[in-house]
Amino acid sequence: MQNIKPFILAVIPARYGSTRFPGKSLALIQGKPMIQWVYEGTKRSSLLDRVIVATDDERIRRAVVSFGGEAVMTSANHATGTDRIAEVVSTTSCDLVVNVQGDEPLINPQMIDEAVGPLVKDASIPMGTLARRISDPKDVSDPNVVKVVCDSRGFALYFSRAPIPWDRDRWAGGDLSAAGGQYQHVGLYVYRRAFLLAYAAMPQTPLENIEKLEQLRALEQGHRIHVAVTEHESLGVDIPGDLSKILKRLEESGS
Repeated sequence: MQNIKPFILAVIPARYGSTRFPGKSLALIQGKPMIQWVYEGTKRSSLLDRVIVATDDERIRRAVVSFGGEAVMTSANHATGTDRIAEVVSTTSCDLVVNVQGDEPLINPQMIDEAVGPLVKDASIPMGTLARRISDPKDVSDPNVVKVVCDSRGFALYFSRAPIPWDRDRWAGGDLSAAGGQYQHVGLYVYRRAFLLAYAAMPQTPLENIEKLEQLRALEQGHRIHVAVTEHESLGVDIPGDLSKILKRLEESGS
């Protein structure tokens, strides 16, 4: 019996009212709005069948349509990007859903393929994401860098803003300068459609609220999250000053 490839949809949540950088989806990078960079990078994935921008702002919708992309208007009352994506998926036919962050203009399409691949091969996996080995020891103790530890099969055991796993022998006295072997979580997610809709409807959980990490909700409810390891770096835009990092990276790559 021949296996049928699942229909894979990517949804890019993009809202206008970012607290630290209002309107960042429309910030220009080499003459193109950031959302266009994200959309075009996502479209280069070899596994995706469709890409949609989910937004609550007419200005973003118009920008997406102007460069030939597909956009869907969603409620302005969603607390998270996951909720926004779930609204789109609730009325859209697909098998797998990829959540691509709308503030990563240099998204590497291979990262999408790396996260999606395990769910294509194994129908029992409900959710997947990515991680990258930490190269800068300072990131281990940085609470803005989320860490993840996995079991021997590549499934997440825990996500935390704290340094995990704690290397008791090497870090005696609290000196983390000799860090090595820790992994940073990369916020790209893949879900089975039915699981995403159920996940978005789940109540928030204690660990999720303590760490302020939404993915802990799935672990606390007993669901598995597969973590694919990538060598590609994720570079997001949180504040206006981050745009200079993007431009520098583009100059270095000759783009």
